[in-house]
Amino acid sequence: MGLQDNVEKMQQRQQYKNLWQIDLMGTVTADTGFCCFACFCGPCVSYLLRKRALYDDMTRYKCCAGYMPCSGKFCESKCPEFCLITEVCCCFGTSVSSTRYLLQDEFNIQTTPCDNCIIGFMIILKQISCIFSILACLTGSSEIKDIADVLGCIARNGLLLGLCLHSDPAQH
Repeated sequence: MGLQDNVEKMQQRQQYKNLWQIDLMGTVTADTGFCCFACFCGPCVSYLLRKRALYDDMTRYKCCAGYMPCSGKFCESKCPEFCLITEVCCCFGTSVSSTRYLLQDEFNIQTTPCDNCIIGFMIILKQISCIFSILACLTGSSEIKDIADVLGCIARNGLLLGLCLHSDPAQH
């Protein structure tokens, strides 16, 4: 999928008519237990939600749900379970976003301004975390490394919480 294709897809999502059954701000209170599980084992939840979004049919699996340039280039059809495990562990944020886009495109669910704000904030937090990690490497400061870890954890869990209840295809 080229850059122009991605831009066109983002523009199309603005025209979708359906809404999430539960908005992004309401996910934590709608299923608190599942969201707590998501906070403690993000990659596990991302794995489960992608499988659910694929209706447990791993023959439909593509790396990053087909939204990244790497999609389809890793022989995913030969070992989709292993590839999904690798994706959620090594490319966690991308795996969460890809599952969200997969559902939005399948069910014509629009991205709301609140979604954009929260997702954008989480991306910015992740970038700040990255900057702090680089500074920690350069300075050898364990305090800066701790700050980077906390920011990264908040960003990772915020992304996953936003997805945790949006990923049930049966709800749409």
